[in-house]
Amino acid sequence: MYGRLEKLLPNSEIRVTDQDSLEEKFIVRTFTDKSPGAFYLYNRITGKLRKLSDLNPSIRSDQMCKMQPVHFRSADGLEINGYLTLPLGFEPRNLPVVVIPHGGPSSRNSWGFNAEVQFLANRGYAVLQINYRGSKGYGKKFWIAGFKKWGSDIQTDITAGVNWLIKTGIADKDRVAIYGTAFGGYSALYGLCFHPNLYKCGASQAGFVNLFTYIKAVPPYVRPVLQMYYEMVGDPEHEIDYFRSVSPVFHTDKIKAPVLIAQDMKDPRVNVNETNQFVKELKNRKIPITYLVRKTTSSPGPEDQVEFYRQLELFLQNNLKK
Repeated sequence: MYGRLEKLLPNSEIRVTDQDSLEEKFIVRTFTDKSPGAFYLYNRITGKLRKLSDLNPSIRSDQMCKMQPVHFRSADGLEINGYLTLPLGFEPRNLPVVVIPHGGPSSRNSWGFNAEVQFLANRGYAVLQINYRGSKGYGKKFWIAGFKKWGSDIQTDITAGVNWLIKTGIADKDRVAIYGTAFGGYSALYGLCFHPNLYKCGASQAGFVNLFTYIKAVPPYVRPVLQMYYEMVGDPEHEIDYFRSVSPVFHTDKIKAPVLIAQDMKDPRVNVNETNQFVKELKNRKIPITYLVRKTTSSPGPEDQVEFYRQLELFLQNNLKK
């Protein structure tokens, strides 16, 4: 059936998203890196395909940017994969770059339409997404390689990706920003703390500032698998020195670059009081800081997100301009 669908819908990724109980009629979604795609109704018995709707007909694929797979070697020789999206109308030399570490960290970046990436590429930035060790989709060994490496090897992989892009000549070494959400936000703050000369600025959305709090504040439904968290992240009772050494809240003195932080007031995993203290210490050191506090949970609504991206656009524009 997939073979028939691929002939009917060439040059697109295809996903079957729903079906009837007889497995005769199927809802099919298509997409590419430059288009969010469309939904179709496919009749397996008749072989007929009917378009239902475009996901977002206002998006013109000819104005979107190509997402291309890339790979490089980590500091210890591990092959790391990722995706690079280059802005339209620019020579791929000395470009300002936004590095986006994904969340999780047990998730991954995938090829396809990414509105956030297209937003940044549209503003003239090259966007680098890295599937560092600990990402899923590359086998169990690669996934486990990220256990207890949140503040070490995972971050080293991100740094290796940035240095690789600088070495290719695509990235302007003086105009590299790092930005992420949740674990990606933690990685952004980690990069600003421990690689202050690599990044011109950094942004964190709901990023962890303290790994002690991240583990100790797990909600009740997570407690039955808390031991697994200890295996994947670490045990805050017995690995105090490690947790302290890699938690950004204890290393504000190392940050030199401007920072943007978006914090949800009721986020159960990122304590707003700790983030307030983190921001206060940066302000005391005269570090340029943009601080957005949202009166929501960790799932901000559309208005909050639109405001965040307005602020992110302005922040990057002010700090990555020539």
